[in-house]
Amino acid sequence: MANGKQPSRWMIWLGLADNSFTRQKTVKFGDASAVNSGRGYGIISVLAFIILWWVATASGWINPIYWPALDAVFDRVGKLANEGFRNVALWDHIWISVYRVLSGVVYGAVIGIPLGFAMGLWSVAKGFFDPIVEFIRPIPPLALIPLIILWFGIDEFAKIFLLALASLFIMIIAARAGVSSVRVSKVHAAYSLGATKLQVLIRVVLPNALPEIFTGLRTAMGVCWGTVVAAELVAADRGIGSMIMIAKNFLNTDIVVIGIVIIGLIGFAIEILMRMLERKLIPWRGKG
Repeated sequence: MANGKQPSRWMIWLGLADNSFTRQKTVKFGDASAVNSGRGYGIISVLAFIILWWVATASGWINPIYWPALDAVFDRVGKLANEGFRNVALWDHIWISVYRVLSGVVYGAVIGIPLGFAMGLWSVAKGFFDPIVEFIRPIPPLALIPLIILWFGIDEFAKIFLLALASLFIMIIAARAGVSSVRVSKVHAAYSLGATKLQVLIRVVLPNALPEIFTGLRTAMGVCWGTVVAAELVAADRGIGSMIMIAKNFLNTDIVVIGIVIIGLIGFAIEILMRMLERKLIPWRGKG
């Protein structure tokens, strides 16, 4: 800083001042590592949205049938927390949706990551699976709901299968892209030092592919949260998506908004957790 005074820790944490690393940058535009967190501006944007919501509904700018008042939403949250929704506790609705999303992502990753690795490292696997993946990948998972009902019925497996399918091809593409990003010089160096194929896979290919895999996981998580509402249309009586759709039928827009906010908050929390895990498990990301 010009006067030599160091910014406070809170200013740095909020992203309103540069930390010791970014202060050393002579060129910032175009250098992603020079961008700070910007948390303070995020807090300002959230507060601005809440204030706009309150002003718009309190002044009558928006018809409450289409968008509920802020105080009505808070009142409904209290009732849902105490009484639940349609004889099911609010936390049960939240938990079953989280369980379905996480299950779908895990199953998609367990199948998709090895398949993506095989397609990136083995020409036979690439030639065999690439047309199938590229054909099915653009198809929206929602278009497969009628077939899924015919094949698997309306049990829990059908919902998780739909979410797993939504994440599967994302994980395949992410793993294949991660393998393709490995520098061949690193592979040659490992072989020249006497590494076996398994050691090259574990010590060279996997660490270099992990950043792309984590990006795929984050993308798959977001897609599955967007698909869970449709997945819970398949004869579900529990879940945030089911709660939203039932409330919509009775024009309970406050419950619809609460469901949307819950999905957004949980998705945001999972994203923050994934970023923390990424910084902890992949500290070499972006460092060559």
